[in-house]
Amino acid sequence: MTQAAYEQAVNLIDSANSEDPNIEQAEGKDWPKELLYSLRMSNMLERYRSDADHVVKLAIRGQHIQRWQSPRSAYPMDRQGYHKWRSDLYTFHADKVAEVMQQAGFDEADVARAKKAVAKVAIKSNPDTQLLEDVVGLVFIEHYMLAFAAKHPDYTEQKWIDIIRKTWMKMSDDAHAFVLAGKVALPESLTPIILKAVQA
Repeated sequence: MTQAAYEQAVNLIDSANSEDPNIEQAEGKDWPKELLYSLRMSNMLERYRSDADHVVKLAIRGQHIQRWQSPRSAYPMDRQGYHKWRSDLYTFHADKVAEVMQQAGFDEADVARAKKAVAKVAIKSNPDTQLLEDVVGLVFIEHYMLAFAAKHPDYTEQKWIDIIRKTWMKMSDDAHAFVLAGKVALPESLTPIILKAVQA
């Protein structure tokens, strides 16, 4: 697919995410939350796997497209409700990315490939899905783990080790090596527990 089609799809994703009413501060300015997230995902992909093709780049940039339209509060506030929300989100985002790519002129095979990755199909056997999951984990560690920790001051060290290991297990050996080579900025206060969790 042409560079022009790719750029059109990127612009459509960014335009959609710019409508997010939730605001997050970064680099001294206010950002629509999901626009900031998508830019961080693309930035991490460029650092981690700069040779990724347009289809994967779009899947990764659009992974949270318009997430605010499907809030957690619309589902029962229990474990089953959480899993249903997550499952529905995968389909919601995959369909949105597919719409964008179709609008930009991508063929059915490329659209189907992106949908499969965004929907988290076959994480360990589909390279596109695994790459997306790697970038999700890397971005969480660098940008969101500290804020998550602040929301859960009651968590014990063992609980943290379990959370970190669950994230780690979803990532590939290449992503592990990327972290351990110091190519991801670990949150300083959590670095000892992260290393303890992943090196055990």
